[in-house]
Amino acid sequence: MEDNKKHKKQTKRTYKKRPKKLAKSSTQSELKDTGSNPLWGGRFSKGPSSIMEDINSSVDVDWVLYEEDIECSKAHAEMLYNQGILNNSDKKKIIKGLNQIQREIEDGELTPNHTLEDIHMNIENRLFLLIGDAAGRLHTARSRNDQVATDFKIWIRKAIDQSDRELQALQSALIKRAEQHSDTPIPGFTHLQGAQPVTLGHHLLSYVEMFGRDRGRFNDARKRLNECPLGSAALAGTSFPIDRKMTSESLGFDRPTRNSLDSVSDRDFALEALAAVALCSSHLSRLGEELVIWSSNQFGFIRLSDSFSTGSSIMPQKRNPDAAELIRGKNGRVTGNFVGLLNTMKGLSLAYAKDMQEDKEPIFDSFKTLSICLRAAGGMINDMTINKEAMAEATKEGHSTATELADWLVRELNIPFRNAHESVGKIVKMADSKDSRLWDLSLSDLQSIQPKITKAAHDILKPEIAINTKTSYGGTSVKQVKLQLRQAKKRFL
Repeated sequence: MEDNKKHKKQTKRTYKKRPKKLAKSSTQSELKDTGSNPLWGGRFSKGPSSIMEDINSSVDVDWVLYEEDIECSKAHAEMLYNQGILNNSDKKKIIKGLNQIQREIEDGELTPNHTLEDIHMNIENRLFLLIGDAAGRLHTARSRNDQVATDFKIWIRKAIDQSDRELQALQSALIKRAEQHSDTPIPGFTHLQGAQPVTLGHHLLSYVEMFGRDRGRFNDARKRLNECPLGSAALAGTSFPIDRKMTSESLGFDRPTRNSLDSVSDRDFALEALAAVALCSSHLSRLGEELVIWSSNQFGFIRLSDSFSTGSSIMPQKRNPDAAELIRGKNGRVTGNFVGLLNTMKGLSLAYAKDMQEDKEPIFDSFKTLSICLRAAGGMINDMTINKEAMAEATKEGHSTATELADWLVRELNIPFRNAHESVGKIVKMADSKDSRLWDLSLSDLQSIQPKITKAAHDILKPEIAINTKTSYGGTSVKQVKLQLRQAKKRFL
């Protein structure tokens, strides 16, 4: 897919586990003494109850934003210095302190302090302990409202970029297998009943198209989210002479957001990303369902590798397609996350409300779930063994070339399609009565229903011949499938 993402970073998204509630280390337990709460305690004479701390804390969820929060804070500090709001000495202390905090978190030395609400307060408190009062200048001309929105957008942007790479890898696996089987016959189904023969290559390329649309949706979502909220402050903007374009550019955004109220209350970017994840997951679920069916003994079209199969605790003969089933099952979880956040945002008045703290968990969980499902799907496609003989034999069941005979009557004899449909229906009924396949009927049998039928019509009843009559653009003939393969490689790889 064409890369038109000007500021797109190719950093691999690591889906970090939530931190455990560990015993407080010395780094963790220290708090700047400013009253009942180290960052907003001036208004209150005593601290919150333990229940309030539990319901109010999000640090176990948003700790994964530490990298984005530090990146955002460094950009903000540079802008404040550039605008003469922060002196050079304090800026250097802040940048040095933030770099040390990032190292401490990554080395496991700094862990969440649950008496502080979130990742932002944990980092700010640690910065106070490292550099003193200079840390207090960092929050000039910003609020946690615009800070968290910016951090969150950066995280989602990286997650979208990783999803795009994983989708491309899955498309590559599908294209490779489709190329190997551009002429392998397989039943095409409607209502899970044999309908018309197609090729396996054609079937696999249909998923390449689905996942291509998913990549397009992620790309669209990324474009719309790539406006920087930082500098909107709590809701009204700020009286400080800040340069929002500077922070926007340094953080890889296309431009600053245009309305401060919308900037801090908007979670469309999260919902749109979640909707794209949910739809992509539904496509994976459909693929998983087909792999489950195809790998069953009753179909026997494929055999999943040991790497993506499990056994039974009681039935030693069982070979279960658990990876495919889990891909199918996890769609419910991801869809639920989308619906949950959509309902959380419904009816919230402007601007920020604490309800919006519930935005991160469904996003983090959904992208992590999507990532493992995409990689599992690609693994199954790459490793599966394809039984060409079973697929070809299955195309001979269910009179799958009956439609081709009806088309021949219209095309060659100029018979109205409804009349042709009726005649072929009678031929199918005759074949059933004789327990015969259509092409095993004699020419005289066919002519007893429609006297004008010739040997040419008799020949196209064979699936491998019928397939190659579907020469319309996007059809299943081998020639068309090879064209689709060339186009898919150009568009997606």
